[in-house]
Amino acid sequence: MNKRWSKEVRALLQKKKRKDTNRFIVEGYKNLEELFSSSLKIHALFYTEKLNPLLDDQLLGSIPVVDETTPELLKQNGNLQTNDTGLAVVEIPIYSPPTSQELPNFCLALDDVRDPGNLGTILRVADWYDIKHIFLSRQCTDPFSPKVVASTMGAFSRIQTHIVDLPTALEEYKRDGIQVIGADMDGKDIHQFIPDQKSIMVMGSESHGISEEVHKILTTKITIPKYGEAESLNVAIATAIICDNIKRV
Repeated sequence: MNKRWSKEVRALLQKKKRKDTNRFIVEGYKNLEELFSSSLKIHALFYTEKLNPLLDDQLLGSIPVVDETTPELLKQNGNLQTNDTGLAVVEIPIYSPPTSQELPNFCLALDDVRDPGNLGTILRVADWYDIKHIFLSRQCTDPFSPKVVASTMGAFSRIQTHIVDLPTALEEYKRDGIQVIGADMDGKDIHQFIPDQKSIMVMGSESHGISEEVHKILTTKITIPKYGEAESLNVAIATAIICDNIKRV
């Protein structure tokens, strides 16, 4: 990894540089394995011999810059402190939000979820339950930040994230007959809830919940019944519980 690429990779740890260049980084064996199986465009790959089981001539020939490097350089320039396999510079995919007709039966929307670990875990949960689209309010953390990508365990390559003006987007879907569900402490018991054919499930931040603007748009509120003394659930855990219950119906 020469000085020019070292500088570029380190710069991609910052949101502004990712936005300016429309690129992000992918690190670690599992995430690189999933990346290689996707259609995402790879601009550069820096790897050690431990990544060799995933590499072939066709893959390497499709990447403009390929360079064998050391674990020390990967750790110095990337985000992971235990990365001894590889790092790729990848083009951020741009997805168009689905129309109401194209919208699958169930999608997620996140309102002001700012913790990278939570967002990455939610993407992983969505991947498990075959949820292809997640709408993100503009206040959410960057879905292509290194911490988010690392915690998705490859889901970043399959889930389409749409950064939108969330109240406006939800209002438009609602006008087209899409059910907009919100997780709320005063909602209906999730165990007794059956969604309409098409619905969007909104999850709010742990600290503030769903914003007032979005709250006004909800057609239904649901909650996970509480049996113990905990004050609240982590938003990623709550998302997993809700997805499991809705997918059972």
